Amino acid sequence: MAFGWIDEQASARRRAGLVRTLRPRPADSPLLDLASNDYLGLAHHPEIIEGAAEAARTWGGGATGSRLVTGTTELHGELERELAAFCGFEAALVFSSGYAANLAAVTALAPHGSLVVSDAGNHASLIDGCRLARGTTQVVEHADPDAVRKALGTAKGPAIAVSDTVFSVDGDAAPLAGLAAACRAYGAGLVVDDAHGLGVLGDGGRGAPYAAGLAGAPDVVVTVTLSKSLGSQGGAVLGPAKVIDHLVNAARTFIFDTGLAPAATGAALAALRLLRREPERAARAREVARALHARLTASGHEAVRPDAAVVSVRAPSPDQAVRWAADCRAAGLAVGCFRPPSVPDGISRLRLTARADLTEGQIDRAVGIIGDTRP
Repeated sequence: MAFGWIDEQASARRRAGLVRTLRPRPADSPLLDLASNDYLGLAHHPEIIEGAAEAARTWGGGATGSRLVTGTTELHGELERELAAFCGFEAALVFSSGYAANLAAVTALAPHGSLVVSDAGNHASLIDGCRLARGTTQVVEHADPDAVRKALGTAKGPAIAVSDTVFSVDGDAAPLAGLAAACRAYGAGLVVDDAHGLGVLGDGGRGAPYAAGLAGAPDVVVTVTLSKSLGSQGGAVLGPAKVIDHLVNAARTFIFDTGLAPAATGAALAALRLLRREPERAARAREVARALHARLTASGHEAVRPDAAVVSVRAPSPDQAVRWAADCRAAGLAVGCFRPPSVPDGISRLRLTARADLTEGQIDRAVGIIGDTRP
């Protein structure tokens, strides 16, 4: 029977406690949100909503085509220029998602005969970029510049190292200075995904590469998402102008994909401008993350010390992690639940998002619910 194998896989997922389901949320959810990636609390900010609405009124509901045909508006150019300037890079290119941006950067910068050195903890979008690239991929130990250096020593042609800047599972930061040094020892490029760093790390939220002194470097390419700290949708690649020009001509997820919708472009641009005016939001997100970690560990939870705005709390098993998250929801708290295959080490977790707009009372309430529902 066609697709009969799907039933077997569904049964295996049920036995392993790994079934995933969609849970539509209402517009006025009563839950305290520690599950989203809205790090700066901007997704519902009036300025960001108006930025989206004004863009839609001006440019319409959709981009109408790929970026190279009709999908590039003047608004896209504004966002690219201001995003590049804010993060300290020569140029930027906006994509329909952060996933598409990562696929573009890795595949377009890893031609036949090249080597891609990939961190074992990288996000699925970077992993898929490595799988689609025409070069050879070598996966190395997590956050280990020496392992990257050793792998690059085997390269017979062009090479890049690929890493998240802040890893989405535990919220730990990559050793960017060490990775850059390893790459430069072998003339390799460094491609990093700053999805969880933009808006949180660096001066005023300019990102982890900026904080590491790598912004604008000719051998560094950065991908970002517009759907986390900027409260919108989409992604971008930042780097030297020649790299961005190459992506326009070679990146399939740019050439053959419809451009980012005007509303999302306008919302991201409004958020970027607000962040420039209110840089303290980045520091507050980090402060909230540290407070969550301190109060959770003081309560006896096994939580990973956050380097940015992600706080990870270990759970005993996949089933118990799911039940824990469900019990938190029933008590009025939304938390993320990470379990295999989303976690590279096989350890299930609750994943908490620190938001800049959380109050001290909300932090205490969240920690109390997590403790009261602990399996």
